[in-house]
Amino acid sequence: MNEKDIITLSIETSCDETAAAITKNGREVLASVVATQIDLHKKYGGVVPEIASRKHLESIMPVIDETLEEWNQNCGGVKEDIDLVAVTYGPGLVGALLVGMSAGKAMAYALNKPLIAVNHIEGHIAAAYITYLELEPPFVCLIVSGGHSHVVLVKDYIQFEILGRTRDDAAGEAYDKIARVLGLGYPGGPEIDNRAIANPKSMSELPQFPRVNFSDGTSDFSFSGVKTSVMNYINKEQMQGREIFVDDICAGFQTAVSDVLVQHTLDALTKCKKNISNPDSLNKIAVVGGVAANKGLRAKMKELCDVEHIELFIPDFELCTDNAAMIGAAGYYSFINGRKISGLDLNAIPNLKLGE
Repeated sequence: MNEKDIITLSIETSCDETAAAITKNGREVLASVVATQIDLHKKYGGVVPEIASRKHLESIMPVIDETLEEWNQNCGGVKEDIDLVAVTYGPGLVGALLVGMSAGKAMAYALNKPLIAVNHIEGHIAAAYITYLELEPPFVCLIVSGGHSHVVLVKDYIQFEILGRTRDDAAGEAYDKIARVLGLGYPGGPEIDNRAIANPKSMSELPQFPRVNFSDGTSDFSFSGVKTSVMNYINKEQMQGREIFVDDICAGFQTAVSDVLVQHTLDALTKCKKNISNPDSLNKIAVVGGVAANKGLRAKMKELCDVEHIELFIPDFELCTDNAAMIGAAGYYSFINGRKISGLDLNAIPNLKLGE
């Protein structure tokens, strides 16, 4: 480790993953542990906040200890080598956030190291920096998860301009609701994705669902309409006594959602390029968040970016879903770019917006 290296211990507990990581200089993952609660919440068809908080309480210190042990075994690292503690403080479930923040504060206090509060959405953006060491701002970023659907201009590591956002349901939320209606269980996104990409039928053979584009030319999203359309389609088929072909519905739904996500992102990039003096300097798109693990979305975005000669950056699958390594990357860039060090009075902000 040279004098310029900054070692960050990071903690993420915004929803139903208890995670900790050790990263170096915001780009290299030295250790990472994620304890998921998916099996715990499956029987409820979604995340139960109180249960999630209690499980975080059980898991947080074992996860941190396991991360430190992994770091020690792989790299010989010890707690005294940590330079920075980064922790998610929003958005997310308030009870879950408080568990991670309490652990983060305790570690920062015990080690006498700076504490950096990290916006979970910024963490997803920073996940791309771990997979792609060459990636630097500016670029346009599509952030898609269970709670968020944004198109953002990443001007610098801590400077963001929101170009579009969902006006109702997030994309991941729509996936989970449709999966529940189809009886596919929780989490529904991967199951819909697998059924959709394995479907051999052409677009003309699939049920057609709406793509929402706003007349004001915005890059905003709306997925409540496609969700309602799928539900109405299922009800109509049942009332008329016709067989429900689940795989066809999955393929039609996924195509409608991914079409909108991809096109609105490309449109946002085009608009941004018109407003800068050197358009060629902005020719990069990143796709991050849990839905970025969707194979259908990844393929469609790559196909259109190849046609338009746009560089595409999508993090490794394990960095798309919630993890602490991305929080470490975001915390590192917040720290070196002069963001305020947090005190032990730091509080959770469950509805935190990007850039706050």
